[in-house]
Amino acid sequence: QVQLVESGGGLVQAGGSLRLSCLASGLTFTYSVGWFRLAPGKEREFVAAISWLGATTYYTESVKGRFTVSRDNPNNTGLQMNSLKPEDTAVYSCAVSRLFGSLERPESYEYWGQGTQVTVSL
Repeated sequence: QVQLVESGGGLVQAGGSLRLSCLASGLTFTYSVGWFRLAPGKEREFVAAISWLGATTYYTESVKGRFTVSRDNPNNTGLQMNSLKPEDTAVYSCAVSRLFGSLERPESYEYWGQGTQVTVSL
């Protein structure tokens, strides 16, 4: 049974940092990992993605230079978030895809975690 579990969310002041983790289990194929976020009243937004061996990373423009996605080991993917802004407030979810392209699209992903809340205060 495939399971994705996110951790590391919380409340932080603007300018602070958080590190999210995505622990995957039950997967029997190589996969890319993506991070998405969902804020109240907004559509789900792509944040970052990383290929199976970590050689390629992707970021949405608004987080470039602030967020870093990494493959800590084959089953654990991290998202280091620095210089956080109130507009980064959202539920962050990780997802896995068999694809190595089109990773900014939610429909490219097969399995999703439940998400972890990130709240950035002024």
